[in-house]
Parts: sequence; structure tokens; C-alpha cells
Amino acid sequence: MAQFQSSTREIPVVKAVPSHIAIIMDGNGRWAKQRMMPRVAGHQRGVKSVRNTIRHCVELGVEYLTFFAFSSENWRRPKDEVSFLMTLFYSALEREIEQIHKDNLRFRVIGDLAPFDAKLVRLIRDAESLTSANSGLTFTMAANYGGRWDIMQAVSRMLEDHPELAKGFGENDLSPYLAMSYAPEPDLFIRTGGEKRISNFLLWQLAYAELYFTDTLWPDFDSPALDLAIKSYQSRERRFGRTSEQLHPLPNNA
Repeated sequence: MAQFQSSTREIPVVKAVPSHIAIIMDGNGRWAKQRMMPRVAGHQRGVKSVRNTIRHCVELGVEYLTFFAFSSENWRRPKDEVSFLMTLFYSALEREIEQIHKDNLRFRVIGDLAPFDAKLVRLIRDAESLTSANSGLTFTMAANYGGRWDIMQAVSRMLEDHPELAKGFGENDLSPYLAMSYAPEPDLFIRTGGEKRISNFLLWQLAYAELYFTDTLWPDFDSPALDLAIKSYQSRERRFGRTSEQLHPLPNNA
């Protein structure tokens, strides 16, 4: 298993184009409401934004792209909307997976899949298996995922494998058990829809991500909108605990 740099223990390599972008796709329901349409219409339109974002990230050279598709708290939504989201996830994956594989993309899902229909879980696992050897962009859907759940399940699995660590363990012991151990920490976090919070998404992994919030609703999020987010990212000074002077030392004769 690949070992990626920890932003709290090492200084990651900073690139002009983020290696990993994580996105909360917010605003589908409001987009539909503004158009006097049912909320589900916004979710349907949001699938197109997912497709376009993946395509543009491939063009830009992004290596990892993670979407928050369904949180562990989204079960609190109306039952008919939850049911529609599950159906939409299944139909979109069934329709897109061959093209995903043809495009050399690697597909992953993180989260607790136990409550999902067995047919959906089987489709997810088959899609992961089909694309596992692909070498292009890895895009991940977080489904029934929560950052606190992730940390707790990682601790549980770690202690199951290594009970001796109950006496004490470090970050390097825990990291391999986190849901996204196969990917570097996100460089850029994007949330659409105007809300300014991370909503229990990748709590561990976002420690030093650059946060970008936009009022653009997810169904309207397009390539220019993504370019604006990356431009904002490129304007940031990523210090990882250091000072600006350390990053930009004065010449010796100054």
C-alpha cells in the first residue's frame, strides 16, 4: 500500500494544480426550487456537473477527485428523496461505469455500505474491481460517510489487527486504516451552494487543505467555476506551520 505524506508530520509537495480535490456538492434542491421543479430534478442535473468536473480535472492533471455524495446524516432527509438518491446512484453508476473504465479512471466508494441494498453494493464492488488496475484519475464517491465514523472505524480495525496498540499508538499506526488511505490528503476542498462548513467530511484528511466556498449551486458548477477555485488555491501561501519568511527568505545581501 502506498504511503502518503502527512501534513501534520511532514511538509507535502505543493503543486500549482492540486493533486487531490474534495468537493461537497451542495445546492441541488435549491437549484430545483428556484425553477419550480421537484428537488429530485436538481439531483438529476447534478450528475451532469459530476461528469463535467471529472472531465475537466482529467484535462488539468488532477490525480484524485473525491465527491461527498451522501453523508451519514443525510438519512434524516425525507424518505422519498433518500430513496430517489439511492436509485439515482445505481442508475448513474450502471450507465457510466463502462465509459469510466474506457477512460482509464479508477473508481472507489468510501463509507458504511451496510445499510445499502445488496444489489447496489454488488454494483459498487464490481465497478471498483473493474477499474482497480486503471492508472488515470482516481475519483471517489463518499456514500453514507462521516468523518467521525471514519476515525472510529479506523481505530476499531487497527486494534482488532494490533490489540497491543491499545496501550498507545501514533498517526502512522492509524493512517492505513482510514477510508482514504489509498490517496494523499486533499489539497483543495470546495463546497458549493453558499454554506461555509465541512459537515463531517474527511475530518482527519482536511487538516491542512485549502478551503474554498462558493455561492454557485452544484448543478451550475462548471469548468470556469472549477478554474476559479483552483485560481484561488494558487493564490494561497501554504505554510504548513511555517512562517512566510521561511518560505521566502531574504537574500543574504539584503
